[in-house]
Parts: sequence; C-alpha cells; structure tokens
Amino acid sequence: MSQDSFKKYLLSEFNIHFNDESLLTEALTQRNYLNEHPNESGRDYQRLEFLGDSVMQVSVAEYLFKRYPNWHEGQLTEMRITMVQTRSFAHFSRLVHLNEAIRLGKGEEMSGARDRDSLLEDIWEAFIGALYLDQGLDAVRLFLDKTLFAAVDTEFFDRFIDFKSRLQEKLQKKGTVDIDYRTENEQQLSNNEQLFEASVSVDDKELARGTGKSIKDAEKAAARVALKLLEEK
Repeated sequence: MSQDSFKKYLLSEFNIHFNDESLLTEALTQRNYLNEHPNESGRDYQRLEFLGDSVMQVSVAEYLFKRYPNWHEGQLTEMRITMVQTRSFAHFSRLVHLNEAIRLGKGEEMSGARDRDSLLEDIWEAFIGALYLDQGLDAVRLFLDKTLFAAVDTEFFDRFIDFKSRLQEKLQKKGTVDIDYRTENEQQLSNNEQLFEASVSVDDKELARGTGKSIKDAEKAAARVALKLLEEK
C-alpha cells in the first residue's frame, strides 16, 4: 500500500488527517530503507516508537482505571500487560494495514520483515507517537477506542487471561473454599467439531456455566462468566 493510499484509508476509516505528514512518513520508515535511499531526508521510526510506548502505557492504564472501578491493582496490571504485549500490537498493526504501509529496505522485505511481530509492534508504537505529536492525546484515545479498546472483553484478549486463577484468587480472599469444575454437556457440531459446556461451583453451589470447543476452554469461559457476575454484585 502506498503512502497516499494509507493516508486516504486513515481519513475514511478513522477521520485522521495528519497536519504534519512528515510525522506519519517517519513512523512508517525503517532504518534500512533510509540506508538504501541516501538522497531522502528524515528519520526512521525509532524515536517515535520510544514516545509511542509511553503514550500507550498511559492511555491503556487510564482506560482500564476508568472502565473497571472495582478491579484491584493486580487485575489492572495483568490486563494492561495483556493489552500492550507484542502479539496485541502486531495484531492491530495488521488490522489497520500499518504492515502494508511500512517503507522497508529490500533485504528486510525479502526476509519477511513486513509480517514480523516485533517490527509491527514497533511500528504501532511509532504511529501512536506520531499521532500524539500531531494531534494530541484525545486523538490517540479516539483511535484506540476504535481498535485496541474495542477488543476488550472479546475472545481476542480472553485467550491471554487466566480467568480460572483470577477467580480462585477472588474467591479465596476470605478463606479456603472448594472450587469445582464439571463438564455438563458435550455436543457434536456439523463441522465435526465439539462444543463443551462446563460449570464452576463453590462449596457445591453452582456459580456459572460456559461453553468452548474444548473442556479447558469451556472451564475458562465458566470462570470468566463467574467473575463478571461476582463483580456486578
């Protein structure tokens, strides 16, 4: 994707237009590209990545602090770490086509760098840094609302969270309890996959049920539902 095409995409999908387009170019430029194009002025993405990392930490921390007023510090920290990890940023870089807009050196292009998670994490942070410098924190929040924050409480982040351990921690704050997971139902789906239903009980009292394509996933889903119910009380 060309720089012009990416600019049009940002405008149509996120209503983002860079006042200083050189910031966007810098955020999408890898060092080897500049080495191969010595006549081009400008920098690579690394300084903006440094800034974007801090902006992301603050933005995610603020978002979680406001969204989950009943969570303690450990829960907030666990979720923040989940959201700002390499796999997360790489996923959202691909989602918004940052991977297609990176200016790479020929050697990096041939080695498959355009799809390398570590580079896509860096480019995500650099883009956030550029957006922050160009339009401020409110613009960053709006962009994250449509991307990263929109995925909270979805299966994307669920796979990184240990809901069973979190439920155990919450239930055993006031003493030892007996937590029991049971497979309640198993269904054969039309595509030859199986769907399991599991329940979670505390001291023989059922708290919640969940479903998944494995017993492990069903138990995790049950723990997630139980946590949500407990937090709503």
